[in-house]
Amino acid sequence: MSLDLPPVHDDLAFLAPLSEQRAGVLVDFLAAGAPSTVLDLGCGWGELLLRVVDRVPSTRGRGVDQDESALAHGRELASARGLADRVGFESADIRAMTEPADAVICIGASQVWGDPVETAGPLDYVAALTALRSLLPRGGRLVYGEGIWSRPPTAAATAPLAGRHDEYVDLGTLTRLATDHGFAVLGAGEATLDEWDEFEGGFTAGYARWLLDHPDDHPDADEVRGLAARQRAAYFQGYRGVLGLAYLRLVAL
Repeated sequence: MSLDLPPVHDDLAFLAPLSEQRAGVLVDFLAAGAPSTVLDLGCGWGELLLRVVDRVPSTRGRGVDQDESALAHGRELASARGLADRVGFESADIRAMTEPADAVICIGASQVWGDPVETAGPLDYVAALTALRSLLPRGGRLVYGEGIWSRPPTAAATAPLAGRHDEYVDLGTLTRLATDHGFAVLGAGEATLDEWDEFEGGFTAGYARWLLDHPDDHPDADEVRGLAARQRAAYFQGYRGVLGLAYLRLVAL
């Protein structure tokens, strides 16, 4: 029987290390292009997508993911904000998307365009950027968020990830890959430690709330405590400050 843990959207506004301030910058960037259509690939519950559509009254949005729980939450948010008639959420393979959009959001989803995750190979940024460029007209805008190394990886950092030092590249290399594959870089940065700490705290908060809501001798309590402990160790004794998340603001050339 799988654990009935609280959904992560109970504790996170964004399914990424992303502050309100940075989210505002990204929304401003996308909205400045006055897009008629915005596509969010690997959208989760589509918080950024909803904010862009809310900002630009003529915009229509489409969020694509395969997490039914997250998509359902996105639909609830759209309805609550009066956006259900302009934003749709669907379960689909984002690799099958061929219909172009004026603006695209893709944060933390590049792995779908590479080798199967089970192979634990390096992230294929080139395949992702190539696929994303094919969805945009010249002048179209892309918010591309993806994992990078903030500093040279260590064995402790890679152990809870894919276990390899070449899984990610650094920020400079990623910006070069973007310019080599059809984009101009209008802005590039990476999540701060504060953003990461907030994200990791929200990501694991469900374990704590589950433990508060169940007796210590519950049959699943040891498993939940173990999950929480492993995630804390992976972050604080592992990849904190080493694994980063880049945010690129790109325009298609």
